[in-house]
Amino acid sequence: MTRPITLFTGQWADLPLKVLAEKAASWGYDGLELACWGDHFEIDRALSEDNYCQSQLDLLAQHNLECYAISNHLVGQAVSDPIDQRHRAILPDRIWNEGDPSKVQQRAAQDMIDAAHAAKLLGVPTVNGFTGSPIWHKLYFFPPTSIEEIQQGYQHFASQWKPILNEFTKHNINFALEVHPTEIAYDLVTFEHALSALDHHPAFGINFDPSHLIWQGLDPVQLINRFPDRIFHVHIKDAATTLDGSNSILGGHLSFGDHRRGWDFRSPGRGEVDFESIIRALNRINYQGPLSVEWEDSAMDREHGAQEAADFVASIDFPSSDRAFDASFDKEEQE
Repeated sequence: MTRPITLFTGQWADLPLKVLAEKAASWGYDGLELACWGDHFEIDRALSEDNYCQSQLDLLAQHNLECYAISNHLVGQAVSDPIDQRHRAILPDRIWNEGDPSKVQQRAAQDMIDAAHAAKLLGVPTVNGFTGSPIWHKLYFFPPTSIEEIQQGYQHFASQWKPILNEFTKHNINFALEVHPTEIAYDLVTFEHALSALDHHPAFGINFDPSHLIWQGLDPVQLINRFPDRIFHVHIKDAATTLDGSNSILGGHLSFGDHRRGWDFRSPGRGEVDFESIIRALNRINYQGPLSVEWEDSAMDREHGAQEAADFVASIDFPSSDRAFDASFDKEEQE
């Protein structure tokens, strides 16, 4: 049995859920990964209105769609980031409020706890998201940055997230960090550091998204191989490097979609990600969760891209085998 193909609704939050659900069904998706912004999934309503979660599920069911995860990326970013005016653009008013950095972080942390409760009410096992990072801005060690400062950053992150993850455990919900630049973990080494700082908390895992790894020069399959029991959810997204000697892998402070960038996101199958190897790795670890398209391609119409992506994922996914291909040659096997 192949895995359900879902569409992450974060890049579609300008559309009402009822409109997007109809479109996604027509494009061939099996479900939606609901973003916790727009009207797609509202955590405060999930906790305050008795019928809210069922009404969202009923809306999806009208189009034969299911939900396997919710995603609270934007609020999660504010838990461990140093807060500045950039966060005002991504946070709901109830989290930003007066904009005091420490209070914004506190409200964001509580909202992540509430997300776990809301996921349980909705009947999904996973909340995807970001963590933010107190040390991302210290990536390049100048001005001189000591290892002790970095270690303190991981411990500060852990002090913020352990109470959140403990609440996730109480609700039997997993938190899946999208390993991603600007987060506490953006590659294999930093995920190991984060996991260690959290004392290998059982609720902390990975929302595997190869697009954020490939342009860093990483083999995304290595993240699956290294942390097979921490792959809680999978995003299907692609990226490509366009280095020509005049641009940088750092992006040059150019917006996504600018042809001068050294890399950019692509519609699945149109970049450099080796999805064949990823599917084989997911089969090897017996990942049975959804393959969720996070569609981003600045050069392509998004509705064309979303339908193309659904078809692409259906074409690359395949079930694993329960027997060796040459078992039929074995006389004992035949008997």
